[in-house]
Amino acid sequence: MSDIPHQREKTLKVGLIGRALAIFRIDEVVIYPDIIGADQSRDLRFVAMILSYMETPQYLRKRLFKIVPELRYAGILPPLRTPHHPIKNRKKYLRVGEFREGIVLSKDKMGLLVDVGVEQPIRVANTSAPVGARVTVKIISGGDDPRAVLASPEDIDVYWGYKVEVSSMPFSRMVKSGNFDVTIATSRRGEPFMKVKDALLEKWMKSKRVLVAFGSPTQGLQEIVRQEGFELSDIMDFIINTVPGQATETVRTEEALYATLAILNLLTEA
Repeated sequence: MSDIPHQREKTLKVGLIGRALAIFRIDEVVIYPDIIGADQSRDLRFVAMILSYMETPQYLRKRLFKIVPELRYAGILPPLRTPHHPIKNRKKYLRVGEFREGIVLSKDKMGLLVDVGVEQPIRVANTSAPVGARVTVKIISGGDDPRAVLASPEDIDVYWGYKVEVSSMPFSRMVKSGNFDVTIATSRRGEPFMKVKDALLEKWMKSKRVLVAFGSPTQGLQEIVRQEGFELSDIMDFIINTVPGQATETVRTEEALYATLAILNLLTEA
């Protein structure tokens, strides 16, 4: 974010990133520092807050986010319109079997009262979640007095948003400590995607946790990793170029994100 002077443009750029994460069903985004010794906590916090705000259903945002300077231009963020961002806000529209995100407002011996984005909180027969917690629930009865049970996002067979993590570790340490089954770096100096796609697909299909890494606005991954005393090939399984023959001097991070995720989506969903 350090290359963009105004917060409005920073917000819009992160908004484009958030849309890419949702479009291509990314489960987790990790934001890492790219300059050793520099205090980048402000930019890291800004990106994380905007992405987290975008991922949160609209009806929960006022409860989960305070009025802070980082969200000054949140109104220009594009909506995600993912399955966990429902538009209908009346309890009569709740369907048995439907999943919703909610926040625990109170609890008693009968269970929880959870705001799921309708006129009134609904009763959830569970007392384990603390007040103020964001939870996923499954509707088990509708009508004038709808009820729900706590659920896990792993039980849901549609895309249910992404998690946001800020890494305090340099990139190379983050990669090594992440327990990834396969790691993919994007680089202008990488192998042409078409040359490695078969090997990449074979390894991808056997993996549960895949890392796709991108550089920063001022440095590519190779330069970032060399600051840390490594070569990119030392820590990554694949180094790929997904924009061969680019006519521009540079490809912005958000542009590389869309180009790369679109190609990987086509490869793995074919």
